[in-house]
Amino acid sequence: MSKTIALLITLDTKDQEAGYLIDQIESRGHQALLLDIGVIGKPGIVASISREEVAEAGGRSFSELMKNPTREEAGPVMVKGCIAILLKKIMNGEVHSVLGLGGTQGTSSCCDIMQALPYGLPKIMVSTMASGDTSGFVGIKDITMMFSVSDILKLNPFARKILANAAAAACGMAEVTEQFAVEKTEKPLIGMSNLGVLTTGAMHAIEYIESKGYEVIVFHAVGSGGQAMEQMMKEGIIGAVFDYAMGEIADDVWDVLRAGGPERLTVAGKLGLPQVLCPGGAEHLGILVQPNEVPEEYKDHDYVFHSPVVFVPRLNEEEIVRVAQSICDRLKHTTGQAKFLFPLGGVGRYSKVGASLYDKASDDAFFNHLREHLPKTIEIVEREEYAEDHSFVEAAVDALIELIEAN
Repeated sequence: MSKTIALLITLDTKDQEAGYLIDQIESRGHQALLLDIGVIGKPGIVASISREEVAEAGGRSFSELMKNPTREEAGPVMVKGCIAILLKKIMNGEVHSVLGLGGTQGTSSCCDIMQALPYGLPKIMVSTMASGDTSGFVGIKDITMMFSVSDILKLNPFARKILANAAAAACGMAEVTEQFAVEKTEKPLIGMSNLGVLTTGAMHAIEYIESKGYEVIVFHAVGSGGQAMEQMMKEGIIGAVFDYAMGEIADDVWDVLRAGGPERLTVAGKLGLPQVLCPGGAEHLGILVQPNEVPEEYKDHDYVFHSPVVFVPRLNEEEIVRVAQSICDRLKHTTGQAKFLFPLGGVGRYSKVGASLYDKASDDAFFNHLREHLPKTIEIVEREEYAEDHSFVEAAVDALIELIEAN
């Protein structure tokens, strides 16, 4: 069955590439929907959806934009217009994948558009920027970045091969019959955060959740993972939460590797979703370093290396109280349907009793602060186990299901 691949391209500079992609897509039996996201130069090929139509959908007339054309003014309008057009077509089943081309500016615009599109819809960005840090472009959406190697500026033998690969990828993804859809049932999809220091526990949690007739999506809590989990809560995909890992909060306090951002740990409470919380991994930081190099300011701390370039210092009593307070501040929005389980035997593999980062004084300071300052609307459940113990994990899952089924 023929599919439609939406192309996001500035047609004043990339008209040859657009025409070639259309040929490649049509040769595979599919259709191209070409959106012109350019503003300044004259289009070198006719678009399916013109820049004038895109600007109009973005809330401005194109002639108005052209009175004093700047990328700073026009860019957000064109992005907004493309988002509006594509969301409508996706909802109507008229677009099945999206492919963008760009350098610095084009990548930013295309990826801003893609970040607003639904999870599961194929999104491919062919970019000169894809060899570096792409986190700012990908954000928390399922965008596939493809490095163009050469500049995207007219066709040549190498560019044709890269673009042919990109077209084939977009067509192939559009052909996939597996769909991501969550039906509204009495058993909501559960979101769970996880860290490497909790993986054994997380694996048991998955099995135990599934044995109760629920499904779960696990998110690696390294900043983007927790943010993606909370975005899926906002979109109504996730309806209940086992927030097993809170290393993103510790790292956010120090603005290091796994920082989850200021919104992390606030969304479930604001939405009133059932949630069970565990401060897994909140007792240490993750810091990127030169291989096996200990930062000067942490030489007096207990520490391990999670990998040669990820340094993990244990937080002392004063430091960990800052993390506990941040957790309490973020949970002020939670007015019910929440339980906070304390694993008194250790919040992660490195810090359980007998492990290299075990520190009872720090643990006591952490849990004492939580006891005193967590919102009274959150029920505290204290357990003697370590966070990965099967009995602890099962107690957490049982508590979450109890909250879900009480609704």
